[in-house]
Amino acid sequence: MKEQLLNTLKQSFGFSAFRPLQEEIILDALAGRDVFALLPTGGGKSLCFQLPALMNPGLTVVVSPLISLMKDQVDALQASGIPATFLNSSLGKGEGRNRLRGLHQGEFRLLYAAPERLMLSGMLDDLQSWNVGLIAIDEAHCISEWGHDFRPEYRQLATLRDRFPDVPVMALTATATQRVRDDIVRQLRLKDASVYVASFNRPNLTYRVAPKSKPYDQLLRFVRKRRNESGIVYCFSRKGAESVAQRLTDDGIRALTYHAGLTAKQRTEHQELFLRDEVRVIAATVAFGMGINKPNVRYVVHYDLPKNIEGYYQETGRAGRDGLPSECLLFFSAADAIKQMAFIKEKPTVKEQRIAREQLDQMVHYADSHACRRATLLSYFGEKWPGDGCDGCDNCQAPQDMFDATVLTQKLLSCVVRIRQKTGPNYGFGLNHIIEVLTGADTERVRKWRHNEVSTYGIGQDVPRAQWQAIARQLMRLGHLRQTVDEFPKIEITPEGMAALTSRKKVTLTKTAEPVPAPQPQTGKRAGDIPCDEILFDRLRTLRRRLADDLDVPAYIVFSDVALREMANRYPQTEADFARISGVGRQKLDQFAKHFLAEIAEFLKLNPRQVFHDSFGEMEV
Repeated sequence: MKEQLLNTLKQSFGFSAFRPLQEEIILDALAGRDVFALLPTGGGKSLCFQLPALMNPGLTVVVSPLISLMKDQVDALQASGIPATFLNSSLGKGEGRNRLRGLHQGEFRLLYAAPERLMLSGMLDDLQSWNVGLIAIDEAHCISEWGHDFRPEYRQLATLRDRFPDVPVMALTATATQRVRDDIVRQLRLKDASVYVASFNRPNLTYRVAPKSKPYDQLLRFVRKRRNESGIVYCFSRKGAESVAQRLTDDGIRALTYHAGLTAKQRTEHQELFLRDEVRVIAATVAFGMGINKPNVRYVVHYDLPKNIEGYYQETGRAGRDGLPSECLLFFSAADAIKQMAFIKEKPTVKEQRIAREQLDQMVHYADSHACRRATLLSYFGEKWPGDGCDGCDNCQAPQDMFDATVLTQKLLSCVVRIRQKTGPNYGFGLNHIIEVLTGADTERVRKWRHNEVSTYGIGQDVPRAQWQAIARQLMRLGHLRQTVDEFPKIEITPEGMAALTSRKKVTLTKTAEPVPAPQPQTGKRAGDIPCDEILFDRLRTLRRRLADDLDVPAYIVFSDVALREMANRYPQTEADFARISGVGRQKLDQFAKHFLAEIAEFLKLNPRQVFHDSFGEMEV
């Protein structure tokens, strides 16, 4: 069986080896078992149901939430010679009838459909006549109300178990806490499911947080250094996304927007231009990206603070799906957290507000932390980073300086205590008010509560407000202060904080970073890097684009950057050499080998061949 799997893997998909957990998941699916699989973005989830579809009799049905994702995956499968199709509202009546006819005649091995389309009674009747062999539910976290992207229509999928009691079900996601994983298994009624959870670590991604100061200027400097790379800029609002896209375009960098305020046609057009590399930058709200299969997104910038770590992790995961080095940059300011709080207060129930505030606090702590960012992200999902540092985040690459903050800590903790003594235990105040007292602000609220009379009034006026906020956040992380999760959050001193205050314990904090230009492109080898002849690589990219335009598909459908860099590393001269390139299966060998071999041969007539260490393994293409 293993030999047969590897043969199908190479012939149909062009790979010579499986990525972690793929083989185990596929074997369980072929054995008829229910499976829950959590693989990070770029971890090869799709192959887990696509390969069994070629080896199992019958039809594999794939539940997918987005029209664009269905088209993207079907285009890629068809380019590899695999009979696949989709049914959704984008099809005209005639095209829809043709595809249904093909399904009735058994012409396809995979069918992609949205949950609402799948659950129509007529569709369910059709499915029962199409010999369904496997049901794969992609983006399965959408079924859980505890997930970051809950979609009520996913809840209907539980009834598939009644209609198809003997058909194995595979649930797949890239982002889910333990609570969400358990909810997925329960909601889909998976039976004795094999559960596979891969590491959440994305070794090829570099995580950075920059203090937010004139963010557009920071962004422009960052993007200009990466003119030939594709990137996504996530903004808090539609207005923000529109502004960023327009300003980038005015400054000579063609950018488009993607948000819920655009028409469906506009969103599709903008996404297509981005997928085809005709537009390098998309400025988007969180409406953009789920299931986007573009492998060569080289950077993701969060222009504003995300609402929660789960969403942030998934959005950063859209960078570097091909395994090549990519960057994740977040601009952070406390003002963004205040803006988010205003929207949280509009949530309809106290419970929803409390959950949202807790999630936002976790996000702020991540952004403001000076610990290893990779370790912090993995810890959120219940995974322990094995080392002391990752060498792949700003805090590990350039640790911040520490300073003796004992006196400042004493002032801040004392101010919290004095305010409470003055007003009484039944009243509490937020951080902004405490800092107003510390800095001697003459405000109506300070005077109303007579906090201008406490002994700590004005004792911190020589320290900027922004620095006091940073100190307070660090003291919260240390456990000396806590913020309540009431409707109006209040700052309280903890027993640990009171002990530090009374004992005058030495407290060491990290210096607040000054706003700096956005990071420059990295030099030297990083995890996942493939050294190659960069001039030849550019020529191969041009050829790829021309072939893709002729076929009316995105460039990466022809070959990914990984495949092109391997070509520019190995200089294949024969079809046998070309067949060894990752991502070259039988169909692509027949269709494209002659074009790329000719380009490489022409290049070598005038350019010397460089020598590189063959230092890369199999990567998803």
